[in-house]
Amino acid sequence: MTEPLVRMPLRVRFHECDPQSVVFNAHYLAYADMASFECLRELFGSHAAVTARGVDLVVAESNLRYHLPCRFDDELVVEVFTERVGRSSLVLRFAVRRGDELATEVINRYVWVSTETMRPVTPPDDIRAAFG
Repeated sequence: MTEPLVRMPLRVRFHECDPQSVVFNAHYLAYADMASFECLRELFGSHAAVTARGVDLVVAESNLRYHLPCRFDDELVVEVFTERVGRSSLVLRFAVRRGDELATEVINRYVWVSTETMRPVTPPDDIRAAFG
């Protein structure tokens, strides 16, 4: 396995848990979203540095696979990996880990869009290369 682009630690908050005392499934998408912004910060300094170049990312598809439940106060780490860099799309995989255990995998397909038109575009080569 390759090294992740970023590792984002987080602690499960009480309000993220459902009546079964586990993290409600939709919160894993929020965790992936938070980690994607940490990734942009790590690679480019900030999300604003990317949008200043006239491009942004929007989620086109999300897939989740749950391996084990996470609960209130669990310490998690969300790792971000590049799965595929296309001409106008990007696929990132997020591994949510509790210690050495894989809890959840999220795979998001993003489309690069123009900040002016919100239509798909090809980002500058150096931005694409940063994910390679």
